[in-house]
Amino acid sequence: MSKKSIRFFNDREVRAVWDEEHSKWWFSATDIVRAINDEDDYKRCRNYWKYLKGKFAKDGIQLVSVTNHFKFQAPDGKQRFADALDAECVQTVAQHYPNNRANAFLSWFTYSDNSIDGQSKKKAYTLVESGLLDSLKPGTVECLQQIHAYLFGGLYDFAGKIRTKTIWKDGTLFCRAEYLMKNLSIIEQMPESTFDEIVNKYVEMNVAHPFMEGNGRSTRIWLDLIFKKQLKLCVDWSKIDKKEYLAAMRLSTTDARAIKSLLQGAMTDRIDDREIFMKGIDYSYYYEQTE
Repeated sequence: MSKKSIRFFNDREVRAVWDEEHSKWWFSATDIVRAINDEDDYKRCRNYWKYLKGKFAKDGIQLVSVTNHFKFQAPDGKQRFADALDAECVQTVAQHYPNNRANAFLSWFTYSDNSIDGQSKKKAYTLVESGLLDSLKPGTVECLQQIHAYLFGGLYDFAGKIRTKTIWKDGTLFCRAEYLMKNLSIIEQMPESTFDEIVNKYVEMNVAHPFMEGNGRSTRIWLDLIFKKQLKLCVDWSKIDKKEYLAAMRLSTTDARAIKSLLQGAMTDRIDDREIFMKGIDYSYYYEQTE
């Protein structure tokens, strides 16, 4: 099965398919239009893309890397062949867009892969092939450290290292550094045989926030490993809305019912499905994307 990826621009999905033969991503042309125009109507975007192709041809602008050899999921849920653009062609489209709405999109597109998040996300995609996940002990602090070290190694000098400073985020104070190691030891020993126990452990690890940065992305993978080991289930993160997730996690410090409800509604037994894993990475990084 082809590798698939989802990027997010202003909460709009920009889907991509990996071309193994040419070692590059192909992006849905209709998604590019939807993102730039901030348009809900899929049919209108598809028609606008047809108009753009005609306009570019008339103006002598060559879109040399357009192909319809890749399938994307249509609004009715079926997989259909659709126009796809490689990165160079995406930039050509954005640079010659009929209005200036594409400027912000172009800045995001050219920056996203080279940012720390972009580089870390590429590393996250390779977790399955690396064999690392099969060697870890789910639910342990060491497991979480190894995930963090893999995702952020070479990007942060503190990759995989427990923080020694107290941190805040959006007004939330996480576990004070002087108590962190003791709390992590307690969290590691928490039971994890039921759904509720596993989520409780996840919530406590989030409150601990053991790293200076990259906690959410690492801990969501850690959570899925526990679910897989104990319940033979994992989370289909694409079913969980970003705003609902963030709100539920903020509330979880005093009441975990909301996050439990969201996770319960997104559980799947497709634990070995590569697409579920890839979408999980896409959405996990999307949750951390600032507005």
